[in-house]
Amino acid sequence: MAEDGSLIRLFPVPFRLIRDEQQFKKWQWISAQIYKANSDRRPESHKIYVDTIALQGAPITTKNQWAARRQELDKLVTFDDFAALDAARVSNGVTLGLLRPARILSLEITPVDNADWTKDELKKLVQHQQQAGLFDDNDANEITTLRKLPFAFHYSYRCDVNGESRTYRHKIADWEAGALYWNCHQRYGDAWEAPFRAKLEQQLPAADLIFLMGTIHRFPDQWMIVSLIYPPRTHAVATTQTEFAI
Repeated sequence: MAEDGSLIRLFPVPFRLIRDEQQFKKWQWISAQIYKANSDRRPESHKIYVDTIALQGAPITTKNQWAARRQELDKLVTFDDFAALDAARVSNGVTLGLLRPARILSLEITPVDNADWTKDELKKLVQHQQQAGLFDDNDANEITTLRKLPFAFHYSYRCDVNGESRTYRHKIADWEAGALYWNCHQRYGDAWEAPFRAKLEQQLPAADLIFLMGTIHRFPDQWMIVSLIYPPRTHAVATTQTEFAI
């Protein structure tokens, strides 16, 4: 987000190639020179000059029930219904937005068709990364070392609007969810699913779970969960997100 509370999409950010003094953390302000992405019509999408990144203070603290972080989140519009978010896309071109579901109904874990990158997928990855300026021809082997998630994760969730309940389903594309899978698999082996579900089905919905939603560039009317934001629950959040449908 920008300081005025507007959401912005910055890419590419080749974090592994950024100098140590420029490496930022989640919830940390930075300054940088950016420009509108010509190849991406989504209004929030911008390119970033990586060498201009400068850190602006320490990451925002979680003290006092996320007080400082909530102050920044409060600048953003938070939708209570996905249909309203999608209506903003149709009317105003919005392709990034916050959504607070009333309840998480289920977490679906589905094996992908190919657990490893196919030759065609690897070729497209290399082309995409080189076009984005992340790697040159000599660094193509860096791309092939990126692990493909063998499963897809989806949340089914409910939104309550004027006494009406509406159910939706969206893919979780949060990088942290993928990292959680690999950590659970490394630690528990074939028993990874139970601790993974405990985090996404119990711990996160027990907080004030918010979705950062974003559209897919090639499919502008399709949304996915880009990131999961989970401040501790306060008295102001009266609803519960922790009950699951049977």
